[in-house]
Amino acid sequence: MNYSYPVDLSWSKDEIIDVIQFFSLVEQAYEKGIEREILLAGYRKFKQVVPSKSEEKKYFADFEKDSGYSSYQTMKKARDSESIIVKMR
Repeated sequence: MNYSYPVDLSWSKDEIIDVIQFFSLVEQAYEKGIEREILLAGYRKFKQVVPSKSEEKKYFADFEKDSGYSSYQTMKKARDSESIIVKMR
């Protein structure tokens, strides 16, 4: 991993942890698969920190540019899927 997670230094320590944990779950979806419910719970915590859709798009774009992992496509698959495991290609 040669990239950093997009965070705002004005967030509290707990908020930064929630955002980093969400992006870590997205990584897991690509690398080995992640339980759908765990991913959705992580996204709900992320949305408590980043409620604005425009800010969400910015953080998702920053993360995808650095990592190559699409948070948007991962969440779309998690919402649209009924499977227990979300596995991205």
